[in-house]
Amino acid sequence: MQIDADLLAILACPACRSPLRLDEGAVEGAGELVCSGCGLAYPVRDDIPVLLIDQARRPGSAADGG
Repeated sequence: MQIDADLLAILACPACRSPLRLDEGAVEGAGELVCSGCGLAYPVRDDIPVLLIDQARRPGSAADGG
C-alpha cells in the first residue's frame, strides 16, 4: 500500500478532525487509516483513502477482534 507521507500529514478524521495514522496490515492486508482521537478506521482501497464516516470501522468491531 502506498500513501504519500505529505498527504498523510495533512489528512484528518472527518468525524473529529484528529490526525490519522497508517495501519498497513489491518484488514485483509488492505490497510486502513486509524484516527488518533475517536478511533474510527477508514479503509484504503487501491491506495486511495476512503474518508467516509459511513464506510469507517468503529473501534471494537468484529474485524479487529474486540
